[in-house]
Amino acid sequence: MKKTVWVCGLIAGMISISWALVGEGWLHAHLNMNTRMFLGYATMILAFSLIFVAIKNYRDTHNNGQVTFGKALGIGLLVTLIASTVYVVVWMIDFKYFIPDFGEKYTAQVIAEMKANGANAAAVKKETAELTATMTKYKTSALFRIMVTYSEIVPVGVVVSLIAALILKKKSKPLAATA
Repeated sequence: MKKTVWVCGLIAGMISISWALVGEGWLHAHLNMNTRMFLGYATMILAFSLIFVAIKNYRDTHNNGQVTFGKALGIGLLVTLIASTVYVVVWMIDFKYFIPDFGEKYTAQVIAEMKANGANAAAVKKETAELTATMTKYKTSALFRIMVTYSEIVPVGVVVSLIAALILKKKSKPLAATA
């Protein structure tokens, strides 16, 4: 089971970072924020489809076709933890060495989209101040950056883990009493 969880977790982590690297690395200037977020979360869901693979593999190969909801959820959460950690580690490296100006680019794009959508000057000023403060903390605090990055991906994995555990749980059938 450990091998299955590690393999599925690492592959899910690699899939989850694929959009982050492509989207933020090359396409960020060509796509609006909503499209980037949609594609990012779609990639995470695709990555976490491996939770189903891990649970089904455990149930069918290692546990005689049976798995409880709790055990299935545990497997899903372990895959989530591994994949999320890969995502966070790669993002931390990417941020530090390749896009240290992410906060400035992100803020500029959000403000540009607000203006393009007709936001008034007061709303733009308020959002600019809030984003600048948040992005300053994001840039200067690795712990804050780690926590924000985990908060992007972990909830998706938890939801997929719950769904997979509900769908794939199978208990053994009780033996019929003999008379």
